[in-house]
Amino acid sequence: MNENKTNINWYPGHMAKTKREIKEKLNLIDIVFEVIDARMPLSSKLADIDDLIKDKPKVLIMTKYDLCDKEETKKISKHYEDLGYKVVMCDLMNGNVSELINISKSIMNDINKDRVNKGMKERSARILIVGAPNVGKSTLINRLVGKKAAGVGNKPGFTKSLSWIRINKDLELLDSPGILWPKLEDQEQAHILASLSSIKEEILNNDGIASFILRKMYELYPERLNDRYGIEELDDDLIEAYDLIGKRRGALSRGGVTDYDRVSEIIIRDLRNGYLGNITLDRLK
Repeated sequence: MNENKTNINWYPGHMAKTKREIKEKLNLIDIVFEVIDARMPLSSKLADIDDLIKDKPKVLIMTKYDLCDKEETKKISKHYEDLGYKVVMCDLMNGNVSELINISKSIMNDINKDRVNKGMKERSARILIVGAPNVGKSTLINRLVGKKAAGVGNKPGFTKSLSWIRINKDLELLDSPGILWPKLEDQEQAHILASLSSIKEEILNNDGIASFILRKMYELYPERLNDRYGIEELDDDLIEAYDLIGKRRGALSRGGVTDYDRVSEIIIRDLRNGYLGNITLDRLK
């Protein structure tokens, strides 16, 4: 098992380009929807978003609410509300998005009153959708439009450019590629982003991510490791845990030797597919 401790950083050129284009189009934008993953509501929050969008009205949308630990995520939601954010929880697979549409109309009514007072015509709301890679932006857009308008991929970097999408006569969306920030200073958050698919897999070390997941789950949800893998305690080098998972899940090479690469893949896949239960990996300090 090759547990690589090197730092995680991922800031490809299209992210810098996206930020430049957002700045160029900012005068066209009325409202910003910032999309974050409810399973990592601190780690997936864009660190420099307020510098980018200035004083535009913003709604914080927590997607994948059906997959999170609701008790822990609600604590972080309240933290954001205490900071002055408007927060909306979204189960994109089963819920509806009428609350978001109503909030947008309410904000736009105020904007249009101001426009009329200045002698300008009322117009439809123009909403920028931003967020880290793979947090559910495209799925959200498809729910808002009511049909498949944006491509949906389960890999970060799927959307490559800004594009306008009309919902109805009152709402227009500007979709944007997933963005991060130039340097991921908090490596705990970087590993959480990597664990839940917001960083491109090709640059990651699977053993390092899987080891991080085991330790994080043991810290936050130790009973889940016991339920899924029969792990009651973690040793420092994780070899016993890997061997136990290998036997449980049939990840063995010839001669009954644990296939550590396969075990790492199993751990990562189990977390992302929800087999380790509803989880929230962030905690307020």
